[in-house]
Amino acid sequence: MTQETSPAGVAASGPRQSFHIDVVSDVVCPWCFIGKKRLEKAIAQLPELRVTVGWHPYQLDPNVPAGGIDRREYMERKFGSREKIAGIHERIAAEGAKEGIAFRFDQIKRSPNTLDAHRLIGWAGAAGVQDAVVEALFHAFFMEGRDVGDRAVLAEIAGACGMDAGAVAAQLATEADMDVARQSVAQAREMGVTGVPCFILADRLALPGAQDPDVIVRYVQRLAQKMLEEATGAGPAG
Repeated sequence: MTQETSPAGVAASGPRQSFHIDVVSDVVCPWCFIGKKRLEKAIAQLPELRVTVGWHPYQLDPNVPAGGIDRREYMERKFGSREKIAGIHERIAAEGAKEGIAFRFDQIKRSPNTLDAHRLIGWAGAAGVQDAVVEALFHAFFMEGRDVGDRAVLAEIAGACGMDAGAVAAQLATEADMDVARQSVAQAREMGVTGVPCFILADRLALPGAQDPDVIVRYVQRLAQKMLEEATGAGPAG
């Protein structure tokens, strides 16, 4: 359920060291969308590594009903005044713009339960299109205001990313992998993940938050070097 992500225009020159990054995120988390773009920038700075990325579920609010809830009502209940919400959105939009994301919070009418979206992301991993589906879900929710809790919307997104939309719709209508998604969310919390995004580097180090690309690069390079030294039995260089 992982995909290799390679920097555009970088030609392979012999075998590269493999490095895996797991990302715990929720599709209604704007900082997760920002974090995805920053991770992509970081990977582009790591041509010496063969980086694979896997996406794992988290629910910012698992208590949202299956059919979702009115967005304005939900946000006011969670954050208070409209002025406070506007300030939060303004700050996030400014950060998003730096990453090429045109957030349209005004277009979002419903806050969905994201369990079905996470089921789709899991299936997309098995189909080899996980990154595309994650990107499409973020884009649909934050830039188009689409309801990513609506199973018809999810099936359409799956089809646009190369999956069989009919098969996905049929699966979504069942309880298939519902427990798997719930257990993954619970496992993330048991591991100490309390906020997202959270980048887990090679099963060894967790980086919480939408870290700057340079920070991700620094930690990945240090850890990759340590892993290489362990594998070859060599000591630290210098």
